[in-house]
Amino acid sequence: MNERSVSIRPARREDVAAMIAMLADDQLGRARERLEDPLPEVYYEAFERVERSPNLQLVVAESEGRVVGCLQLALLPGISSQGGIRGLLEDVRVASDCRGRGIGEKLVQWAVTEAKARGCSLVELLTHSSRVDAQRFYKRLGFSASHVGMTVRF
Repeated sequence: MNERSVSIRPARREDVAAMIAMLADDQLGRARERLEDPLPEVYYEAFERVERSPNLQLVVAESEGRVVGCLQLALLPGISSQGGIRGLLEDVRVASDCRGRGIGEKLVQWAVTEAKARGCSLVELLTHSSRVDAQRFYKRLGFSASHVGMTVRF
């Protein structure tokens, strides 16, 4: 598989299990996700909520019929920055056996291009402080560590 054989397309309901498998494929994800067979219905309900939202796009990277990556782009209208729209990248993942092949870069480039086309004035993302490889990856793509993220979990 090479980067050229990878296409980006809207996620479909039948892609949910593959996306959750990628999200659960590290120490942080294993603690958050429920990778069970059958997959808990909450994931399909969440997919349907995302699919209905005009400000959310969930896409997958596909190669040779296999889902090998995923990403969610959220468009966040606001009043700051002169009413600018922010693009927020979430849940960027590439299957562990496919990393280093340009798939993540293709996903992020797709999202940046889409955000610009949808009127965003910037694209931002959060990545866990322990994910130093991901931080290096995003810096290589032009992102800068400009903010400090904070979280409250319920």
